[in-house]
Amino acid sequence: MRTLLITGPGGSGRTTVAAATAFAAAREGTRTLLLGAGPGDALGPVLGDADLPGLTVRRVDADAGFRADLAALQERAGGALDLLGASRLVPEETGPLPGAEELAVLRALRDAAASEDAYDLLVVDLPAAPRALALLALPEELRRVLRRLLPPERQVARALRPVLGRLAGVPMPAEWIYETAARLDLQLAAVQALLADRGTAVRLVAEPGPAGADALRTAALGVALRGLRLDAVVANRVLPESEAAGWLAGPVAQQRKTLDEWREEHTVHPVAHLGRDPRGADDLAALAAPAAPAVTGPVRWPVTDRIAEDGVLVWHLPLPGARRDSLDLVRRGDELTVTAGPFRRVVPLPSALRRCTVDGAALREGELRIRFRPDPELWPRTR
Repeated sequence: MRTLLITGPGGSGRTTVAAATAFAAAREGTRTLLLGAGPGDALGPVLGDADLPGLTVRRVDADAGFRADLAALQERAGGALDLLGASRLVPEETGPLPGAEELAVLRALRDAAASEDAYDLLVVDLPAAPRALALLALPEELRRVLRRLLPPERQVARALRPVLGRLAGVPMPAEWIYETAARLDLQLAAVQALLADRGTAVRLVAEPGPAGADALRTAALGVALRGLRLDAVVANRVLPESEAAGWLAGPVAQQRKTLDEWREEHTVHPVAHLGRDPRGADDLAALAAPAAPAVTGPVRWPVTDRIAEDGVLVWHLPLPGARRDSLDLVRRGDELTVTAGPFRRVVPLPSALRRCTVDGAALREGELRIRFRPDPELWPRTR
């Protein structure tokens, strides 16, 4: 199954483009699942009476997911709660906590990937770009935190836990905590695998103009830093050239200039302005949204061997739109923290680079090139 993640700046019409993309794919005979991951039922008004064979629409229900998680947690921790004399909460009397909606979206992605229903394409209408990129970062970040707090290797000492607890003077984590962490790690790993799959791509939606160009540049940088594949840019609400007269001449010229700049860096699909908010099957068809992307290889961060020439290995990180004054690198053990603009990612070093020291970095042609010099104490010596 191919997966197309659609996001963009707020107000760019990303929900409309997601619906039009799924609608166009279903019309071509592609069995398509459209997942609404934004707040509320934004897809309902856009789809209207559109009912097409081969198109299934689902919406993320954060409330139901939170209530189910709360009930499961209280069931598993029932003994501890009773021992403390705590009264249990009724799920219906609570609302979702901050972060519950993001976790519900991740669960929906995992369920869609593992679904027994045969879909060829999953189209996900994500929230606005800053929130969507933070959401897509969660699986990797949460797994990293879990490994730090509850390393899997500690579970081998479960038989010694009571003894260790008495020696340390504090109770050791209960078995169910490790089981819960392991189960959560598996769920997050499934979502992480979906995002890294060669059939997954991101499509950014923006309205051509100065504000849209700035937002698109930032979003594209965030997509690149996460290691996601940017399929294309959908330029939404493009005014017709035939209307380039009178007061519309300025906006048309501005859009044309922005589109030319975008085409220098991205594959761009213009979607026409209908002169109204698109509603229903006829309007979705009139938008002529681009087809789903073909399956290609995943994004790679290659390491090139320049030891013979310069005595270094070079790690290439594609970061289009990055600027030198907003870049920062911090090495901690076998991990590298990369900050680019408003985004940050902690990435494990490839095995060869773990035996090296950082020798410098340079940003050239939208690519960060980090030089690593072999550490004589760790690098294999040749006779």
